[in-house]
Amino acid sequence: MDFIRRFLDYLDGLSARELVLKAVYLIGVVSAAGILLAAVLMRKILTDIPSIDKLDEYTPSLTTYVYDINNQVIAEFSVEKRAMLPLSKIPVDMQNAVIAMEDRNFFRHWGISPRGIMRAQLRNIIAHRRAAGGSTITQQLSRGIFLKPEKSYVRKIKEIVLALQIERNFSKPEILALYLNQIFFGHGVYGVQSASKLYFGKDVSEMTLGECALLTGLIPSPGNYSPFINPETARHRRRLVLQRMRAEGYITDKEAEAAAAEPIPAEKSTLLASHAAYFVEYVRQQLEPKYGVAQLWKGGMKIYTTLDLAMQVPAEEIMERHLAKYDQDAEKNRAAEDAKEKEENKDDEDAVVRSSVSLQGAFVILDTRTGAIKAMIGGRNYRDSKFNRVTQAARQAGSTFKPLVWMAALMNGYTPASIVEDSPMAYYYDGKDWRLLEGATDQYAIDLAIQPFVGNKDFKIWVPSDFDGKTQGRITMRRGLELSRNLASIYLVTRVGPTLVADVGHRAGIKRNLEAVPSIGLGTSLVSPIEMTSSFSTFANGGIHAAPFGVLRVTDNSGRVLEEAVPEETESFSPQLSYVLVNMMKGVVQRGTGSYASRLKRPMAGKTGTSQDSKDMWFIGMTPDLTAGAWMGYDDYGSIPIKDWTSSLTVAWWTEIMESVLKDQPVRDFPVPEGIVFVTVDQETGKLALPTCKKKILESFMKGTEPKEFCDVQH
Repeated sequence: MDFIRRFLDYLDGLSARELVLKAVYLIGVVSAAGILLAAVLMRKILTDIPSIDKLDEYTPSLTTYVYDINNQVIAEFSVEKRAMLPLSKIPVDMQNAVIAMEDRNFFRHWGISPRGIMRAQLRNIIAHRRAAGGSTITQQLSRGIFLKPEKSYVRKIKEIVLALQIERNFSKPEILALYLNQIFFGHGVYGVQSASKLYFGKDVSEMTLGECALLTGLIPSPGNYSPFINPETARHRRRLVLQRMRAEGYITDKEAEAAAAEPIPAEKSTLLASHAAYFVEYVRQQLEPKYGVAQLWKGGMKIYTTLDLAMQVPAEEIMERHLAKYDQDAEKNRAAEDAKEKEENKDDEDAVVRSSVSLQGAFVILDTRTGAIKAMIGGRNYRDSKFNRVTQAARQAGSTFKPLVWMAALMNGYTPASIVEDSPMAYYYDGKDWRLLEGATDQYAIDLAIQPFVGNKDFKIWVPSDFDGKTQGRITMRRGLELSRNLASIYLVTRVGPTLVADVGHRAGIKRNLEAVPSIGLGTSLVSPIEMTSSFSTFANGGIHAAPFGVLRVTDNSGRVLEEAVPEETESFSPQLSYVLVNMMKGVVQRGTGSYASRLKRPMAGKTGTSQDSKDMWFIGMTPDLTAGAWMGYDDYGSIPIKDWTSSLTVAWWTEIMESVLKDQPVRDFPVPEGIVFVTVDQETGKLALPTCKKKILESFMKGTEPKEFCDVQH
């Protein structure tokens, strides 16, 4: 108080002139200090502003698209769903709608609107908010690309300075194009192209006036104005945009009314990633380690694949329909069957246990000549289980493995007319190898031979059998394959050696280890559906193994080719032996266990398969152009209840899928290579047929191996 009193006394002692001079001096000092402080503050703000020099090279996080063989989009990889388009590709209605709604003086101002800024600040002061609104398109672009989303006066100053710099260095069309490609439209999409695909399921160039207006109405608050969340609000916003466009003279009243009557989208478009999820993940696992996460998910790559959606889509629908029906039927019968099974096997610890989980399936189509993957279904629902049963499953192939045994036999001089034994046999394990019990050729002899060793834990006995518990005796090698005889397969493995059979499997295309034991002929080794399908494709391709592949070409966002596929081919077997085997496998479809597939009415070869305890069911079939493999089973290795062993559940849905796939494909037979001769033989003896033979067949042989003796059996 004393200080203030003395200061007032001091002022009273000054003359009027001295008082004015003192006041001017004081104001000058304060003003200078204010200017200096403002300069320091502006210097700090300006030094933090990023350079716009890089705007020429601006590449936002772009979406990578995955295409099928016909350039249809299968899926996308993106962190922010976004695509970059030139202004010429964006509809004029979209450009006009944005200008009318967001910045009607866009082509007249120099980056900022002083009147808009002052009007916005007055609203902010009245509403007690901080620095929001009043931004031109250029200002929105500057903060969207360069600045953090915070709301402050400092950021507003930076936004204005950047907008002025952008206007000085770029043309209006360039600024508008950048804005339309980077603006956020909600639900994870950026830019008009990605927004058009999400909201309308179409390319941006196909958008209507109403759709352009709807997207524009989303810009201030995509979450609140989304038609998926607030359809009535979205409808109101669209009408507001159309009114602004009409006021600016961009459209007529009639056009505005028609656009306002367009329907509002009710759900996100399923155009992207609605099919082939397992295949897309298969592709990702191959490319992500090669190009890195950033390039794949943000780089805007284009991945052109071998997949054909025209094959994939019906395959998914048909497989699911069949397996779902089987689940329904199994559920109805499970309680009664389990009760019966429990009663019949109450003292049997090894009784078959049926699964209570959903049946699973896998399906794959390969181009026979190139190995290109045309369709891939790794399971029934990717959201429920991402385990790809086509590529990752390790299951027993069962009888599907037998053609590999037959190929090994052909390589050892056997022919389709060779006689093989489908008779009882038994093996014992000597500590190193499984050996055939000599002389044990009937059940009585087998029982006598193993009787002394029953209960001996150190002496292992294996007595294989067929699904029907019967034997066929001496049959031709063709009939053994057509009827899928287990004992005939084991007979051949014993004669040619399990090591050769394993080698044939690897040469055909199986990558996993194959255990070289007598039971290899029954498909006891673990394989994947794509390996088995690929091995069959090798035979259909004249003995040339074409490794399966899914990616044809990859380009970066500028169209530069990063990689291009070259089919990987290996000459594994002779064309002649391959043809003879395929010709026998045609009999499986014509007369054998896969006869259901004969309804396709075209040349086709294949093989059914059921593993031990019915845990796996297979069918793999091939034409000269396509090889398709189907598998079904339970993930927990439960048994599939089978009432009729002469039929295959898998063949049914495989055939229905291939009816759809092959309906427009030309009907072609497998080409006959040089060195093949055809001879009519008796089906029972394999010898040259006589007019008296009732069952005859035109059989194929490598030249020089055809039979020379005539049938000597009285039929």
